[in-house]
Amino acid sequence: MSESFTVRASIDLGTNTCLLLVKECGPGGDRVLHDESTIVRLGEGVAHTRQLNPSAMSRAKECLIRYAGIARSHGVDPGKIVAVGTAQARDAGNAREFFDSIESETGIRFRILSGDEEARATFLGAALPGMDSQRVVVMDIGGGSTELVAIPEGRAIFGESLGIGAVKITENFLKSDPVTDSEFWAAENAIDEMLGTLKHWRKELETRIREGDLQFVAVAGTAVTLAMLQSASSKFNPIEIDGAVLTRGDAHRLVEELKWRKVDERKLMPGMEPKRADVILAGALIFWRAMEVLDFREAVISTRGLRYGVLGEFTT
Repeated sequence: MSESFTVRASIDLGTNTCLLLVKECGPGGDRVLHDESTIVRLGEGVAHTRQLNPSAMSRAKECLIRYAGIARSHGVDPGKIVAVGTAQARDAGNAREFFDSIESETGIRFRILSGDEEARATFLGAALPGMDSQRVVVMDIGGGSTELVAIPEGRAIFGESLGIGAVKITENFLKSDPVTDSEFWAAENAIDEMLGTLKHWRKELETRIREGDLQFVAVAGTAVTLAMLQSASSKFNPIEIDGAVLTRGDAHRLVEELKWRKVDERKLMPGMEPKRADVILAGALIFWRAMEVLDFREAVISTRGLRYGVLGEFTT
């Protein structure tokens, strides 16, 4: 490795997943050395208790100990990892205590992002090569919240964070297996109500775009899983997924396919990560309704996102 290159790592610990990125960075370009996602469900129950529960913290800690070892194997001191917490860290009263224990045990120091910080870093990390960033809208469906963000004039962030996520909607509404019609409709109504508050945002965004159409980009686990289900691909391949397109009709069809299946049946679908099977319907429902309510005809899928953006936004 050339002396002009450095190896950096980031961790995105969300409500549902914990992601690790290790990159070799330099003037000639970047090269991904390690990119991994693990479902730890840290935000389990937080919507009701406002506390991280012991089993969730244990799962996350086990994952982070392993990630610290992977970072070391690439020459990155765990204390130099850019590690961020998102919705569950903002919502849980004992989150700071948990992150202090993680730092003591692994050396990984977490930064709890505000909604605006999360939205900006997600946007910066999500854009694919060749995209005009001033005409891109990025949607990140997380476990506890959903962010939509644009930077239409190349400077100030223009985004919104909604308190709807795949885990939160599942825990609050989709409790049967398979879900009942009444549960599904209640979830859809709640999602539409929240998204409806962004209609003015959507119209104002249009006025800020000088020419050309908006490009709707979706990142994170829900979007990637839907792209894999659409293509019936069982193996995660970023090269194939980045740039894949889902239409509103595709999203609706996937929601209907997921709705009638039991969780165990969803686990067998090509492209489904088994640990995501119980919350994927809620994520797909948010995805579809966002396209309908905010009038986006298609979504471009990006496997990138927050873990990429924070490497450029924050230093250790």
